[in-house]
Amino acid sequence: MAAVTLLQTKGLSRNFGGLAAVANVDFSIESGEIRAVIGPNGAGKTTFVSLIAGRIPPSSGRIVFMDEDITDLPAFQRVRRGIAYTFQITSIYAKLSVLENVTLAAQGGRLRNRLEGKSPAVLDYLETVKLADRFAQIAGTLSYGHQRLLEIAMGLALEPRLLILDEPTQGLSDSEIADFVGLAKSIARRATVMIIEHNMQVVMETAHRITVLNQGQVLAEGSPAEIRANADVQGAYLGTG
Repeated sequence: MAAVTLLQTKGLSRNFGGLAAVANVDFSIESGEIRAVIGPNGAGKTTFVSLIAGRIPPSSGRIVFMDEDITDLPAFQRVRRGIAYTFQITSIYAKLSVLENVTLAAQGGRLRNRLEGKSPAVLDYLETVKLADRFAQIAGTLSYGHQRLLEIAMGLALEPRLLILDEPTQGLSDSEIADFVGLAKSIARRATVMIIEHNMQVVMETAHRITVLNQGQVLAEGSPAEIRANADVQGAYLGTG
């Protein structure tokens, strides 16, 4: 079966004053893949995915999602079209229960007309991230790592076609990081996944393809083996050049 391009950027740029945080990036991701976006601090990774999610407007360029130009769409309309973005810093409703957090997320997504009470679908998202047994716990009392997992469940509850995970293993224990590899592959059976991640072991074990950003531009792109062997990447990021 031929690969289907889910999202594409063309000449995407974002300037902050005289600084080009993202500079003329051409990028595409296929439906069903796990794509990692990596790079040194300040490479433009979070700015790039914020542009895709609609959190900030581009200075120039285009974003096409499922053959529709979404460049000028606000973030909430992109969510309804199937783009969900979990933040680098947790964004949960700390005073509500775990279940209520996921239910609210689902009501904002494509599931919103099918929810009533303790929906089996909502519990399924909690089961996916192994938080179903904590459904009644107040979210603000969870450990930081569990809050990150809750945020992923909230992203899944939006029923996205593209789920963007920004530093998903930050704050997780070693065992939780190991579990995340399986979790990401499980999520990829229901949504395309883009991961911004510094943990290179997670990247290499999880991603089908890797895009390396440096100084706001694409430095390299390829399979984990190709990226590991790339001399430019070794010099700029992996520190072995």
